[in-house]
Amino acid sequence: MDERAAPLIEKKVAVLHDDAPEGAPPDARDALAQAEAVSGALSLLGFDPEPVVMSLDLGAVMERLRQMRPCLVFNLVEAPGGRGRFIHFAPSLLDALGLPYTGANAEAMLLTSNKLLSKRLLRREGVPTPPCMHLESELGGAGSFSSGPWIVKSVWEHASIGLGDDCVVVAKEPGRILEMLERRRSGLGGECFAERFIDGREFNLSILAGAEGPEVLPPAEIVFDAYPPGKARVVGYRAKWDEASFEFQHTRRSFDFGPEDARLLARLEELALACWNIFGLSGYARVDFRVDSDGAPWVLEVNANPCISPDAGFIAAAAQRGLELRDVLERIVRDSGACPESAAMEPEADRVVKESQVSKVDRTSIRFRETPAPSDPAAVRSVVSSSGFFHPDEIDVAVELVETRLEQGEGSGYFFLFAERGCDLLGYTCFGPIPCTRESYDLYWIAVREDCRGMGLGRELFDRSAAIMAGRGGRRIYIETSSRDLYASTRAFYLRCGCREDAVLEDFYAPGDHKAVYVKIIA
Repeated sequence: MDERAAPLIEKKVAVLHDDAPEGAPPDARDALAQAEAVSGALSLLGFDPEPVVMSLDLGAVMERLRQMRPCLVFNLVEAPGGRGRFIHFAPSLLDALGLPYTGANAEAMLLTSNKLLSKRLLRREGVPTPPCMHLESELGGAGSFSSGPWIVKSVWEHASIGLGDDCVVVAKEPGRILEMLERRRSGLGGECFAERFIDGREFNLSILAGAEGPEVLPPAEIVFDAYPPGKARVVGYRAKWDEASFEFQHTRRSFDFGPEDARLLARLEELALACWNIFGLSGYARVDFRVDSDGAPWVLEVNANPCISPDAGFIAAAAQRGLELRDVLERIVRDSGACPESAAMEPEADRVVKESQVSKVDRTSIRFRETPAPSDPAAVRSVVSSSGFFHPDEIDVAVELVETRLEQGEGSGYFFLFAERGCDLLGYTCFGPIPCTRESYDLYWIAVREDCRGMGLGRELFDRSAAIMAGRGGRRIYIETSSRDLYASTRAFYLRCGCREDAVLEDFYAPGDHKAVYVKIIA
């Protein structure tokens, strides 16, 4: 029997991680601590975790996984063989094996781990990121250079490798920077670049997948108030890994902000979600920012699959939201969309609901109907208004479609699916055939009452509506939504429902507000 065709073993999870041989530096040894913590939390969730070392002997790793046949691979790999440039090998290998895995895919890992590639993509998408210089080319042209401080970084390596007091260089001409890059390239993984140093505040924003899309966790500021004048205010290698160093002991993380920071934090959250969408991230991520003296934010790095050791910044941010490591892993596993649920994997949203509104999760009491009732216009207005997404005129349109269907019947071209409990409308969809097409449908509206989200009701409404459309001869469903960051969770929902982004019409709704068109093949 072909081992690749053998069924996967339910509840078996391979925890794929970097090796840390004897004498390895602390950043490498942290891989073992992370794997151990993740394995323990997965056990609490009812899974059977087993560690697997990711080496550069890819054939041996593939054979091990073939024999194990896990239902899921929890991918913690950051630097196979100690080289950050190989980070995308792990998801590529898992794709080749056809094994489901957590976190970012191979393309996203490649784009985010190569800091030059990520900066090019961010700049193309209009996300502010500091100018930089490279030995082979200058990003942004000759005009990218300006006199002042620059910071020298590795293109590939993670964990602040190579960052110390000497990484910030003051230069009056490009030649000085290029000279520094040539001198330091061997100590920075063989490839490095210089980035315009933003001498200001530093922030980390962690993002975690959820039932309604990616959620930005409470922001953290890295505070350097104990640093003496003239000392580079950067989170270098010692600040992360050398517990005896001044940097480790005096670089602190703060979650305390005053009302004067509200607008800035909202902008940072907006940019973090934009990065999530630009790179097509999954599961979890972290975006690092600097804010200059004028209050303008700059994206430094986008970290797919960031460290989730118990003492990591990501877990600290999750704790601020009231989430333990187990809760974080539950969300990451669910977002993979491929692992059987155990009794311990009770949906987080459902646990919360059970404590206060038990009736809400009684799915057997939810009834679905297709025929509109006279009470539906008012009920639809209430459901759509509860989202907080739509303007009054948009809400009026949603109500008008129901009224038109009540007046004209199926001849209106509008079809509905309502989810209700008793006399309460919980959510609905509105769809119809696209004029002048033979097999294409528009999904005009899908909305779930605000207090009923997190139950999976939106997904059920989508799937049931798709089945109705297929039964009426439909083969494709088209959905339109805004490109604004406010709608990031909406776009993520369509992707989870198996849709793909098919087109983007720039400036459709307003300057900078593009129309994103998604399509779902149903027959």
